[in-house]
Amino acid sequence: MNLFPQDRCLICHETIRPNLGWGALFSLEKETLICSTCERRLEKIDGEACRICGRPFCLLDEKFRNGDLCHDCFRWEEDPEWQGFLDKNSSLFLYNDFLKEVIAMFKFRGDYVLAKLFAPFFKDVLARIAPDLLVPIPLSRERLVERGFNQAAALLIESGFPPSELLTRIHLEKQSKKSRSERIHLPQVFTVETDISLEGKTVVLVDDIYTTGSTLRHAAKLLKAAGAARIQSLTIAR
Repeated sequence: MNLFPQDRCLICHETIRPNLGWGALFSLEKETLICSTCERRLEKIDGEACRICGRPFCLLDEKFRNGDLCHDCFRWEEDPEWQGFLDKNSSLFLYNDFLKEVIAMFKFRGDYVLAKLFAPFFKDVLARIAPDLLVPIPLSRERLVERGFNQAAALLIESGFPPSELLTRIHLEKQSKKSRSERIHLPQVFTVETDISLEGKTVVLVDDIYTTGSTLRHAAKLLKAAGAARIQSLTIAR
């Protein structure tokens, strides 16, 4: 019997070297998905952060901070058209060069199995929030055909939560090709298609990356107009 099976890292595909300490003997049932080298390259977000978007203040010049908000969120909340729609975003990791490549593998190159890597982190956060509904940010029909799966829905499914497909996306040019200003000033990009009552519900939106917050706020605006009481979001990267 091989007590320490030779698992391979989901990211770099190198053999994962087992921890041969006593602790490992009592956690054999835990699947190891990532090697220690790749794990160290994921920068977990912690410490003091913006109350809404979760941007770490330690990486932000003081002049771009307004009390407990970063300057971006302060500007969103100053705008009567957008204030109060997104209550809070939580992101797992900083969007460094390493995570940028991992998300590209997951999102654009169809490496669905990477959803398993982030599932334990999603489970922990969602257990604390305990939302009524989990809504993945949808892809347009064209983009879904192109990619083969919705990465936001995959994250929920692999975390053991049923996605509530309440939103439909209007097909537009890729967000990654747009400037920050263009993303912020987009017309509404979603429609709500649901018979489910949202009255008084807490909804968590799920996406891969929080960039400007425009996509999430467009979704949050529609869902609050439909009766949701509180909208939070959860992403892999910030």
